[in-house]
Amino acid sequence: MATAESSTKSTLAQTAVQAESVIDINQASAEQIADALKGVGLSKAQAIVAYREVHGPFVKAEELIKVKGIGQSTVAKNIQRIQINLQ
Repeated sequence: MATAESSTKSTLAQTAVQAESVIDINQASAEQIADALKGVGLSKAQAIVAYREVHGPFVKAEELIKVKGIGQSTVAKNIQRIQINLQ
């Protein structure tokens, strides 16, 4: 039987993991992007960084589909991990 305390600890642990996974795709290196996003390896992460360098910062996560090799399903499964900082 789960106690309120164990439930709270579990929730806190999940929150901590989620917080660690969030990445600002306008500031992160290719290595950081590859580590943080599911289904994105180093070559796709490098394509994200290259696109960002040519076209400027991403304004919304959905713009990632403009990067070759990144589709809607990849964006959808990572939407909670992607942060956009325009500063």
